Amino acid sequence: MPRRHLAVKLSRLTVESGLAACAQISGPMESIYRWQGIVESAKEWRVVLKTRSRLLPKLEALVIAHHPYDTPQFVVLPIVGGSEKYLDWLAESTTTTPPRSARKRSKNP
Repeated sequence: MPRRHLAVKLSRLTVESGLAACAQISGPMESIYRWQGIVESAKEWRVVLKTRSRLLPKLEALVIAHHPYDTPQFVVLPIVGGSEKYLDWLAESTTTTPPRSARKRSKNP
């Protein structure tokens, strides 16, 4: 994001909408990139959003609709593992269905 307040605004929107459980903002950082054939640089703030794969299409649409860049970076890094408590929190924060651990317990009375 080109400005911190825009990163905060987008982050709040994604979490309040339930499409992200958490948003982390880091920066400012210097980005060097090629745009329309010219090497440029800019101060930017990175926003990392934590969500589930089934929410990605809606999250991407929201980010693109509210991002000031023509081509915002939207990349997905898969979660290949994690603590059960953390993954439960992620699920609880992005849905109204019971977390994985609660579903496991309900299967074993």
